[in-house]
Amino acid sequence: MGCAGFGRKSGRKMAVAAPFPPVACHDLLRQRPAPAPVPESVAVIMSETRPSSVLFICLGNICRSPLAEGVMTEILRENGRDNGIVIDSAGTNGYHTGEPPDRRSIAVAAKYGIDISAQRCRQLVAADFTKFDLILGMDRRNLDAITQRRPSDSKARIGMFSLISLGREIEIPDPYYGGPEDFEHVYRMILAASKAFAERF
Repeated sequence: MGCAGFGRKSGRKMAVAAPFPPVACHDLLRQRPAPAPVPESVAVIMSETRPSSVLFICLGNICRSPLAEGVMTEILRENGRDNGIVIDSAGTNGYHTGEPPDRRSIAVAAKYGIDISAQRCRQLVAADFTKFDLILGMDRRNLDAITQRRPSDSKARIGMFSLISLGREIEIPDPYYGGPEDFEHVYRMILAASKAFAERF
């Protein structure tokens, strides 16, 4: 199962010397030799002004999306851009509903001063499509599932997190069956995308 939360669940910042390590997007993100042109619908989303609510989606809401919620919330807070912004996360399946994030996601977030332990997993529901401005999947499978569940009265724009934030379609892999190094890699990918995305707020 792969990867929880809401702005209210992201928790508090822990005292550490350096919350975010220096990171180069090009070193951390998987490169594609000839990226396809940004689709018109995505270009529209990227050109729009500050969204007021964002929902991050992964498979089980225990690995990737809890990290995205926690990292994005912390970056906005540190930059003084968190006023009135709702950051949440959910999963396309409900296998882990009510559970905290994966202990390895909690650990890698804590390593950089972010406490996501209070988050609780939940599943994507129809109401999310009218509550949030943006619903962003971590990979193509997530995005397909979001699209399939999109109701006719949806007001949310949907897309892949990396494509909306960086303009390139780069899947953030599910680290569930990996080790601590995989969670570290995913954290750094999410950090790079979140820093770019934060410029929109």
